[in-house]
Amino acid sequence: MSNKVILVVLDGLNYQVAHDCMGYLNGLIEQQRASLSPIQSELPSLSRPLYECLLTGVRPIDSGIVSNHIVRRSKHDSIFSLAKNQGLRTAAAAYHWVSELYNRAPYQAVRDRFTQDETLNIQHGCFYQWDHYPDEAVFLDAEQLRLSHQPNFLLIHPMNIDDAGHKFGLDSSQYRNSARHADVLLSHFIDLWLADGYQVLVTSDHGMNNDRSHGGTLPEEREVPLFMIGSAFAHHGAHIKQTDICGLCCELLGLDHQKPYPKESLRYD
Repeated sequence: MSNKVILVVLDGLNYQVAHDCMGYLNGLIEQQRASLSPIQSELPSLSRPLYECLLTGVRPIDSGIVSNHIVRRSKHDSIFSLAKNQGLRTAAAAYHWVSELYNRAPYQAVRDRFTQDETLNIQHGCFYQWDHYPDEAVFLDAEQLRLSHQPNFLLIHPMNIDDAGHKFGLDSSQYRNSARHADVLLSHFIDLWLADGYQVLVTSDHGMNNDRSHGGTLPEEREVPLFMIGSAFAHHGAHIKQTDICGLCCELLGLDHQKPYPKESLRYD
């Protein structure tokens, strides 16, 4: 199997809100062009530990990235490092913690915000350090990277849903409308990505609670969506762990890897 892959991580998106509010993505499911699986995030349900989990398949307790305040590079093989070392092209439009995990730490905005370096794990990057940086800008940054560099693997990571949750809480119109807005943005790009040969995964790191935070074991903090869009997916209900998403991307990319992944989620015909 050898595909190009786009992984969209909508930071802070709760499963139920994704199911109820994202009409475009759920419309793809109704037309059997996509599938949705609930995912339970690993613990702690915090951002930096779960970026590492999504991109390496390693649980926070095992990776050592157990809080948002641990600023160092990852010690594990990631989708980025495996792809780069096997001759594929990588790119990311993402929060600066991703740059710190897989390129250089600590992040220096002047040096790292715009990254073009074939020797780094993320060879082409547009990173940002503001939680309120508009989701529209993140998707435009990503589209510029895609069109300019045709990456085999592209990470797109906007923060506005999480930012709205921290400001207004899970049960707020602002949080739900931020999810709806991300859904509209995705509707502008997904057909373009599919036409260019990409398989698309849309997920989240963690959910949100009514205390305007996350990090614990409440279902609303841990339950997140995984939308799978593209011809390589089997599109039937499969039990998928958050630690499987790295391996799923690696398998789609045709990489030599040792990461776990759910074989039943993919088509091999």
